[in-house]
Amino acid sequence: MSLVASIRRPLWGGVTAVSLTGLSVELWHHLARSSLSDALLPRLSLSFEANLPTWFASSLLLLCTITALDLSRSPTQPLRGSWRALAAAFAWASLDEAAELHENLGGLIGTNGVLFFDWVIPAAVVVGALALAFWPWLRSLPTTTRRRMLVAAAVYFGGAVLMELPLGWWTERAGADSLGYALIDWVEETLELAGASLMLLALLGHREST
Repeated sequence: MSLVASIRRPLWGGVTAVSLTGLSVELWHHLARSSLSDALLPRLSLSFEANLPTWFASSLLLLCTITALDLSRSPTQPLRGSWRALAAAFAWASLDEAAELHENLGGLIGTNGVLFFDWVIPAAVVVGALALAFWPWLRSLPTTTRRRMLVAAAVYFGGAVLMELPLGWWTERAGADSLGYALIDWVEETLELAGASLMLLALLGHREST
């Protein structure tokens, strides 16, 4: 059995368990609050940092880093420098997930509404620049690998950047301590987990096929 086939089910099982546990504790906290839900919320909610979901998300991105580095050492891979650059991007994303680096960018521009979290503006610029920089290399990859990686990136950035727009709109009007905020943020973080998992499977699948 291939590595991809052997880890696919436990990987998605882990994503589902982390996501649904986070959703359950949020619903419990907001609909039937108790001292136990208060204690579990910061440990299991996807809206909090430095907890189990954060560790899981950071670990997925770290595994993507390791796999991309492994591919960069393979003599069969063209443009190995691009694999190293991709590994560096994953390493930064893993560090950011664990250390909340992007949070320090908030408030620099002072926008409101859907841009209440104004860090999405420089983030969108960086994502666009990376897409342009990596596109020639992506076109050199096998069609299946390229398609899988593009789908994974779309899911991940759809959560990490685009979902910040409705989240910002809601936060400005209702605050962060509400069920609406928790549900929007849960969708955002779940998309990030799914996107990182899809990317890991895409990288491992490419390694097995080349």
